Amino acid sequence: MSPQSSVLYDAPGPRTRRRTTVAAVLIGVLLLVGAYYLVYRPLEANGQFTALKWGPLVDPDDPNLPLVWERIRLGIIATLTAAALAIVCSLLAGTLLAIARMLLKEQAKRRYAGIPVAAAYALRGLNTALRGITRFCVEVFRGLPVLVTIFFAWRISGISDPLWPLVIGLSIYNSVVIAEIIRSGMEGLPRGQREAADSLGLTPFQAILLVQLPQAFRIMLPALISQLVVILKDTTLGYIITYEDILAVAQQMIQILQNPIQMYAIIGAMFIAINYALSQLAGYVQRRVSRVRAHTPTAANSAPAIEQVGIDA
Repeated sequence: MSPQSSVLYDAPGPRTRRRTTVAAVLIGVLLLVGAYYLVYRPLEANGQFTALKWGPLVDPDDPNLPLVWERIRLGIIATLTAAALAIVCSLLAGTLLAIARMLLKEQAKRRYAGIPVAAAYALRGLNTALRGITRFCVEVFRGLPVLVTIFFAWRISGISDPLWPLVIGLSIYNSVVIAEIIRSGMEGLPRGQREAADSLGLTPFQAILLVQLPQAFRIMLPALISQLVVILKDTTLGYIITYEDILAVAQQMIQILQNPIQMYAIIGAMFIAINYALSQLAGYVQRRVSRVRAHTPTAANSAPAIEQVGIDA
């Protein structure tokens, strides 16, 4: 064991390692025994492992297999379509809302010198009102359950296709959450970042867009990806407005095949695979961004090159 790994605690000796290994093996055996008696045997007694239950999902000779998987394919496409649209809309709306809140905060510090006093008070009052409205919207839509938001989006919009009310409802809720994630990332940056932008003569909008926002996205990338996973899972709430996503399709097939455990096991495995792929994508993007930043030349490294160019010129 390296010295760095034993700074906060003493390195375990041979006897402790043997005890840890024995305890881990015993716990593993107990878990397997518990799973056998508490999960496998009750399911087997209820006939949950018979070909009648699993055949339509895994048996190539079952006549229902092609029809079942065709319906699952259509449900997956519907789920991914709604999730992709909601993710794009939530990211765009959330980013714009975060920028707007940051700009309003910056404008609140402005003294409006050189303009009439009445106009200055009017602009300050307008800024205060806009800050209150944006804060009110964030608190209201973040506090509403997603199911309620989707239902009201469906009723108020009057759109017959349930896809768009579902996307609107998911976007309204998740955009304010994403806005708060991005805003907290920008406010958590070191003060020197904003001071450097001011020293370059950048306007507040340019400083937010060019300096603070890219760094906030990089820092808050894990939280953003977690919220995108939430959007994907929340598409299953479309059943309330009769949207036929993968969960609604599964419920329809369960009524015919009478195999809820098997069907939900397959659907759950699909969601786990998709969410795991999103998590891996987030890790890959974060590593790529870190690698690019590590290879970006700093001002100190580029100074000799600039001086050399000046000498050669």
